Amino acid sequence: MNLPKLQIALDTFDLPSALSPLQKAHQSIDVIEVGTVLCLSEGMHAVRIIRSLYPDKIILADVRIAEAGSIISKMAFEAGADWVSVVSGASMTTAEVVFKEAQKWKRDVQIELSEGWTWEKAKQWRDIGIEQAIIHRSRDKEVSGELSWGEADFENICKLADMGYKVTVTGGVNLEDIKCFQGIPVYIFIVGRGIRSAADPSISASQFQNEIKKIFS
Repeated sequence: MNLPKLQIALDTFDLPSALSPLQKAHQSIDVIEVGTVLCLSEGMHAVRIIRSLYPDKIILADVRIAEAGSIISKMAFEAGADWVSVVSGASMTTAEVVFKEAQKWKRDVQIELSEGWTWEKAKQWRDIGIEQAIIHRSRDKEVSGELSWGEADFENICKLADMGYKVTVTGGVNLEDIKCFQGIPVYIFIVGRGIRSAADPSISASQFQNEIKKIFS
């Protein structure tokens, strides 16, 4: 099993509040997520700036495409994104055109699995060629008190991995959560507030990387 990557989620309302923690934490970060909120507030300008500052990092434009897939994904790739996200509620046609656009640019696509996704759809996405899936605990569930990951989550991750997916885990991931995934084929852990809002984002990101190495090495 490969060592999972660490992704920082920059879900802020402006670039300065995103760049400040990123500048402190970037040495311990593998993937930079230009979050949905930041994409909406700053547009692809945010992707361009972050690409110019961190040319060697993987950058996800978390645009959560639902339609107009070819246009939106092209905008993101032109701005310098390596990956774009597509919501699981998008039509299969939309998922396919995004994947084809990604192939033109030699980039990649992630399917964000929200409530209502099915294993039939998961098979269809794989048949298209999509290899990345994001499985998450929603913010609404966090707020309602569902704070722990359970066996159903682990089973879904393993089943997706068996289908050939690289599975990203997100949704309020904290340092204590990492050990819960020991032996589970996680491709990426996404951490937002746990790094972004930390007193010292550099120390926090380093702690996450050390914990990942400790559990998965």
